[in-house]
Amino acid sequence: MNKKLRGNLLLLLTALIWGTSFVAQRAGMDYIEPFTFNGIRSLIGGIVLIPVIFFLGKMNPADDKEESTEEEKKAENKTLILGGISCGVILFVASSLQQFGVVYTTAGKAGFITALYIVIVPILSFFIGKKIRPIVWLCVLLSLAGLYLLCMKDGLSINKGDFLVLLCAFGFSIHILVIDHFSPKTDGVKMSCIQFFVCGIISLVPMAIFETPVWSDILDCWFPILYTGAISCGVAYTLQIIAQKDTDPTIASLLLSLESVLAAISGVLILHEQISPRELIGCIVMFAAIIIAQLPSKTERLSAKNHE
Repeated sequence: MNKKLRGNLLLLLTALIWGTSFVAQRAGMDYIEPFTFNGIRSLIGGIVLIPVIFFLGKMNPADDKEESTEEEKKAENKTLILGGISCGVILFVASSLQQFGVVYTTAGKAGFITALYIVIVPILSFFIGKKIRPIVWLCVLLSLAGLYLLCMKDGLSINKGDFLVLLCAFGFSIHILVIDHFSPKTDGVKMSCIQFFVCGIISLVPMAIFETPVWSDILDCWFPILYTGAISCGVAYTLQIIAQKDTDPTIASLLLSLESVLAAISGVLILHEQISPRELIGCIVMFAAIIIAQLPSKTERLSAKNHE
């Protein structure tokens, strides 16, 4: 239960960082183009993690080296590289779609449609054989209703930007499930570092072909790039990988969807923005869904009693 609580808290922190970084992403589009922005911020995210990996290696020099055979080390490294590359490719696709999408739609709609992974993840999980408690399905529907109240102000309509962001939601759903598969099997920080370098390097190819990056514009955009690179990528995505070792992917998607709520709250506290009663109800409904989803099942309650 302690590991589960730690994982949930780390995912809440991840949602908080993503919620505040959405503004920085949109601000970046005023200076540079999407592939340039994603490429540079992803490479910054990977670079930030190199000293972290070195520091953790110094803190845990043994790391079970004596117990592992050569074959086990090779298998572990293969899993690490495969996981990092897989996550990096999927992250490139999802983040690029999102970055292009926000150019053509409103921030509220982009936030709502991106967070549709709260519905997509349990559906995909069901098809790959994962069991999902009925109460969690209810929480998914509650979160969806809360998101609608929070983000959607002009009703439902789909334009070019909305469609791109919808594709991005599928991408992030697959990203969550791939992390769920690899994170318990390998070093989360190293895998995160690889994923960012892969995402960044791939982004540089279409940047060179389709865009014309200008150094003065990149320098003018230093704060959005640095914030989203070091904090949103380097810190938040790494926390997600570490946290998902001990969290069900559907619960993880619910917790991460709070980025929309936390973005609204941070706007009120930091930017002194106004929040309408409708948006406040949406926040309350989403928080209620998260709390209900965290309630232990009958099996977990019986197990806890037995341990007592």
